[in-house]
Amino acid sequence: MSASRSEIQEALLQLDELTRRLRRECPWDREQDERTIVPHTLEEAYELADAAEQRDDAKLLDELGDVLFQVHFLALLLEERGVGDLAAVAQHTRQKLIRRHPHVFSDVEVSDAGEVLRNWDQIKKGEEGREQGVFAEVPENLPSLLHARKVQRRAASSGFDVDGVEIPLQTVRDELEQLEGFAEVEGEAARDARFHEVGDVLFAAVNVARKLHVDPELALRSSSQRFRGRVEAAVELAARDGRAWDDLAREQQLAYYALVVSQQTD
Repeated sequence: MSASRSEIQEALLQLDELTRRLRRECPWDREQDERTIVPHTLEEAYELADAAEQRDDAKLLDELGDVLFQVHFLALLLEERGVGDLAAVAQHTRQKLIRRHPHVFSDVEVSDAGEVLRNWDQIKKGEEGREQGVFAEVPENLPSLLHARKVQRRAASSGFDVDGVEIPLQTVRDELEQLEGFAEVEGEAARDARFHEVGDVLFAAVNVARKLHVDPELALRSSSQRFRGRVEAAVELAARDGRAWDDLAREQQLAYYALVVSQQTD
């Protein structure tokens, strides 16, 4: 059963009051500013992303609350400096969403989600105070995979893109082939080339992810977690056989790992 409008308003007011009390009475909260809080905001956002990826509704509810508290706290810092407050934050984002959804709030027609994104990027470019240029306002501190996707999206919004996923897939194959050419070569030039080609492979893979509407950061994190789980399961299998993982030869470790993979895919 969904909460009523009055229940939602009351819950948000209670959270706002709690945030203000913590700011007044908690020594740790009193010492914080936006620079010290934002690392926690980012951590909470990643935990929220993990909950969403796991489709864990209970964890999603919990992490959404943590992110919501971060918003309240940061808005309170603005209020203390007299440059904004939570109401201003909400009103600003409301107006921005209306402006960037003319297909909902005006008479603009769109054919698909891709056109919505292209319109969104074009509208952003025309907003007051925005930096100009194809790659304007791409944050340099984004994680590398997300930075690559952001750069690709900005290029695509300017028209610099290809239709479909086949060309990006072929680019991955081509970049892998170029990397293979330097894999066994010695010398500083080869090391520099490998560095360059590995970057090209990753960038090309991100472009495929973009075309398939897959978040590369979450996809890689999920793959890492699968690998970790399989190694841990292989260690457990070895232990059941009375064998210490670190004492096994590489071939034996790989055999246990392959057994786990086969069990999980059967």
